[in-house]
Amino acid sequence: MIFGLRFGWRRYGVMIHDIAATIAALVLSLYVRFEEPGLEERAHLLTVVLPCFFVYASAIYWFFDLYRSKWRFASLPDLSNIVRASAVLAASLLIIDYILIASYFFGGYFFGKKTIAVYFVLQIFLLGGTRAAYRWFRLTRTRRRSLAKGNLVATLILGRAADTEILLRSIESGAVHQIQPVGILSPSPTDQHQKVRDVRVLGRFSDLQRAMDYLAGLGIEVRRLVLTPSAFEPGSGIETALVTARRLGIATSRLPSLDDSTGALRLAPVAVEDLLLRPSVMIDNRRLEEFITDRAVAVTGGGGSIGSELCDRVIRFGAQRLLVIENSEPALHAVMEELRIKGCRTVIEGRIADIRDRGRIEQLFTAFRPDLVFHAAALKHVPILENDWEEGIKTNVFGSVNVADAAARTGVRGMVMISTDKAIEPVSVLGATKRFAEMYCQALDAELKRCRDAAPMRLIAVRFGNVLASNGSVIPKFKAQIDTGGPVTVTHPDMVRYFMTIREACDLVLTASSHALGQECSEVSVYVLNMGQPIRIYDLAERMIRLNGLEPGRDIAIEFTGMRPGERLNEILFAREEPTFDIGVSGVMAAKPVFASFEVLKWRLAALDDAIVSGSRDDVFAVLRDAIPDFNG
Repeated sequence: MIFGLRFGWRRYGVMIHDIAATIAALVLSLYVRFEEPGLEERAHLLTVVLPCFFVYASAIYWFFDLYRSKWRFASLPDLSNIVRASAVLAASLLIIDYILIASYFFGGYFFGKKTIAVYFVLQIFLLGGTRAAYRWFRLTRTRRRSLAKGNLVATLILGRAADTEILLRSIESGAVHQIQPVGILSPSPTDQHQKVRDVRVLGRFSDLQRAMDYLAGLGIEVRRLVLTPSAFEPGSGIETALVTARRLGIATSRLPSLDDSTGALRLAPVAVEDLLLRPSVMIDNRRLEEFITDRAVAVTGGGGSIGSELCDRVIRFGAQRLLVIENSEPALHAVMEELRIKGCRTVIEGRIADIRDRGRIEQLFTAFRPDLVFHAAALKHVPILENDWEEGIKTNVFGSVNVADAAARTGVRGMVMISTDKAIEPVSVLGATKRFAEMYCQALDAELKRCRDAAPMRLIAVRFGNVLASNGSVIPKFKAQIDTGGPVTVTHPDMVRYFMTIREACDLVLTASSHALGQECSEVSVYVLNMGQPIRIYDLAERMIRLNGLEPGRDIAIEFTGMRPGERLNEILFAREEPTFDIGVSGVMAAKPVFASFEVLKWRLAALDDAIVSGSRDDVFAVLRDAIPDFNG
């Protein structure tokens, strides 16, 4: 109640101010046009006209939201509302003057066109000027307080004008503290020699040293660089600036993109992986929100790097209930703690379970009744699975079969199996097990379509490239090697890989499921993100070394260790027999898969089970080669 009264009194104060500004604008316009004699001549009628006009003006101001906007953040949209309200009032005066007063009461024009034109200008000035003055007062007060604290850090902002303005506004409003912007470096030619919110553009990223020298001549010691999202665009030359900053000992931070930010606008350390990719593929978030809202979702492997991010995206898009399935107690505890602090309305439940336990998975699905299942649980480290191939088959094949069968039996609307680009023409146990699981899900999907009495359900697969910052990714490995002084180890100078961010990977999963469930009769059931051209791992290593301010071959050596078992030089996104389709979703490719019948897959699954029981590697691989003719493991 107290806060409501306080807000009400502020609004009443704004209303009183605007009425006073209207009185002043009207009286001043009459005085300017007719001077004192003309004003006295109209005084008796003004006492009748003004009260009615002020009530009318208040309604107009209310209609154009002049009372709802905070003066502290007065901006061009507010000025636009003031102009529109003033135009309506001026037009109203014109109508009153020509139709009512001129004809019946005054015997002539009471205001006149010139008076109304002057009133229009004065009204805009008095309403808008005071708001601008108040904003300037708050801005200067914020600056004075920051200066009084004496902890401002002279900072150069790197990025295009549109991005830098967001940060500058945040600094002005007090949302970002302890930063004193002293200049901007922009990759855009049109930004050069310009000012953004009174902060000068001092050049491009390559001009960092020159800008530092210029500011030092003014007595300003730059101690921080802040990089906006546009600084990471391909070809911007940000690497040169970061190497220079490293050499000069300047701290660097980045402004997260609004799409990735989950809370208040805060600066974060510069992550090297920000600089390694093509522009991020932007997914239609509204489509995903409409798809996920009020659904019950289950995520297997929810404690892993992909699974935990999937859980975060699911609750962000408004799922009603979420079941997190994880076989690692510490991982489950960690992800549950992270999700609980999000403050979302989703009811979240975490359960310990191994996807190898068929009965346990079906029990959980029966009790929870999910609408969607995202199957992220897997063993995925190529060299490890080459040695422990039995464990890879038990988890990646039989575990996936358990999840798919449980989903089909418990009325799930859709299941997404997370696969890999290594599943096409596989040369590793990881690739072969993922391809076998893909084929089973695709055969079950076709079988459910064929059975008319079955509930409508889709089973699809999404194939990932290398996911940056995920467990086992090459990026953390290179970072650790650089931090310890090297050498950085690369298996082969010509090895290339596709890369994607965790956010892109999770959005691909959600987008694929939204498309598949909207196309129940479609034969498309394999989805891949458009990841552009693959990146050479050797180039990646060199770039990461340079971004740490070091020179490859001089400060940090790069050594070639030879290809490991199960590796190949390049990955393939689609099999030769898989026809691709344009599904009309930007950034996503799809294909019609090739697989055997469901009966054949069940027979091969039984043969694989027998081979695992026998413990014979040759028997197991014979079954895999029979099921996957292009398997060369």
